[in-house]
Amino acid sequence: MSSAEDRVSSHSSRAVDVMEDKEDKDAFELTNPDQQYHEIENPNSGFAAYMTVSICCIMVAFGGFIFGWDTGTISGFVNMSDFKERFGSISGEGKPYLSKVRTGLVVSIFNIGCAIGGVTLTKVGDVKGRKAGLTTVIGTYIVGIIIQIASINKWYQYFIGRIISGMGVGGIAVLCPLLISEVSPKHLRGTLVSIYQLNVTAGIFVGYCTNYGTKTYTNSVQWRVPLGLGFAWALFMLGGLTFVPESPRFLLEKEREEEARASLAKINKLPGDHPFIQQEIELITASVEESAMAGDASWMELIKGKPAMLRRTMMGIMLHSLQQLTGCNYFFYYGTTIFQAVGLEDAFETAIVFGVVNFASTFFALYTVDHFGRRGCLLWGCVGMVCCYVVYASVGVTRLWPDGYDNRDFNTSKGAGNCMIVFACFFIFSFATTWAPVPFVIIAESYPLRVKAKAMSVAIGANWIWGFLISFFTPFITEAINFYYGYVFMGCMVFAFFYVYFFVPETQGLTLEEVNDMYADGVVPWRSSEWVPLSKRGQDYNPDALVEDTTKAPFFKKFMSKK
Repeated sequence: MSSAEDRVSSHSSRAVDVMEDKEDKDAFELTNPDQQYHEIENPNSGFAAYMTVSICCIMVAFGGFIFGWDTGTISGFVNMSDFKERFGSISGEGKPYLSKVRTGLVVSIFNIGCAIGGVTLTKVGDVKGRKAGLTTVIGTYIVGIIIQIASINKWYQYFIGRIISGMGVGGIAVLCPLLISEVSPKHLRGTLVSIYQLNVTAGIFVGYCTNYGTKTYTNSVQWRVPLGLGFAWALFMLGGLTFVPESPRFLLEKEREEEARASLAKINKLPGDHPFIQQEIELITASVEESAMAGDASWMELIKGKPAMLRRTMMGIMLHSLQQLTGCNYFFYYGTTIFQAVGLEDAFETAIVFGVVNFASTFFALYTVDHFGRRGCLLWGCVGMVCCYVVYASVGVTRLWPDGYDNRDFNTSKGAGNCMIVFACFFIFSFATTWAPVPFVIIAESYPLRVKAKAMSVAIGANWIWGFLISFFTPFITEAINFYYGYVFMGCMVFAFFYVYFFVPETQGLTLEEVNDMYADGVVPWRSSEWVPLSKRGQDYNPDALVEDTTKAPFFKKFMSKK
């Protein structure tokens, strides 16, 4: 019997046992000799059926606001007079300034803290629960904020505070999508995970607005008030977590079935003994038991695990690396600096435009990610961003400074600058609706439970490391090649298009267990949308037809083997 038939038989047997206990066998329709299992649907329908779980996920997703808040505020801090006086150096003319090295370190070290926190602090989520893990990392973030606010004139104290607060945000970035993916219905999972990114954009926008409101002060109010507001966001999220159910998958992994039943009942607005709840318990338990038979997950399982864990691990790393290589943080971290370069007098005011476009565009992502698929969003996002970079970079290097780069302080083309701002906004729209949320959605639904936290932390760790590199080196690179930098990111997006086409399968509408089955069947990514879950296959369905293309390419055959 094939592995696919084994899984059909296993699911069918468990499902029939469940319905015998509930005296409701009619809920299963056995239509072929293999006892094919047809899932029970949630009897509730419409928005009201999922209002509770949606509100809970929105509360969890507020963690993204904390990350966005830091991104939006730090871009303004490095251009504030009091911040420069306290943490900068004095030029030969007697004016305070932040050197490129210090600017790069203050902005980018946050990402190193995020990478450390994403790998280490998320262990609490595996041991004590997702909610306990989130409480821990939020507490870490608060400690970092306290250290930054207490900084008086030592830049390295502020530097240490950013590392610690970064550790907290790194844990938030892993545990928030993780918990959302484990409590949300499969057909809403993409939208609900995308709300995390919506909160990121909201945080960036509100951070820009706050900077604009405090920039007129001449003392530390400029930057201490925005930092202090970070306490409010952290406390709000801690309060919201009290209403969020724990992950039923985590609870069943710890053999706490009654708590898992109560969690599922709350999520789905059904009594705990309803057949749909029992079905979910049984299916998740089967997945947990299968993982338990293999023993405790180690880090090496991300490489040697089955099915296709090396491929899945590399996919997460690549997607989150490429998310940074879109060049998004080139605009977000250095937005005010870029606007000054194109001759705008009030860069803080104009930065708000980026925030508005970014925030508004992400609302479109809540629709596109679950209606056009993960692959479609990523591919079209690459096309859109490449087009924007072609115009943005070309205008910047050929039209912005009519008298040449050396005379940029004396003559800047306002028309060219406006054109660059417009296409920068088009870029933000393309990014916010595609590459901003989709990598988080994909890694939240692509890994088995036993290695999920580890795999997500590695993927998001790659995101933070690239964020550090881009944030740190951008001041030096832009000084050397100015707007030619856009061509670098354009090349990365061309590469990203081909990577997504050949290596990223479609996971839209699949349960976490079905995603694992798809990888076990060895389906090639460019035909993954044709794959049908075990519970919906007809007698004439042949999953092997979706792997035939690999025989024409030995490399793909080896890398995508189902063994």
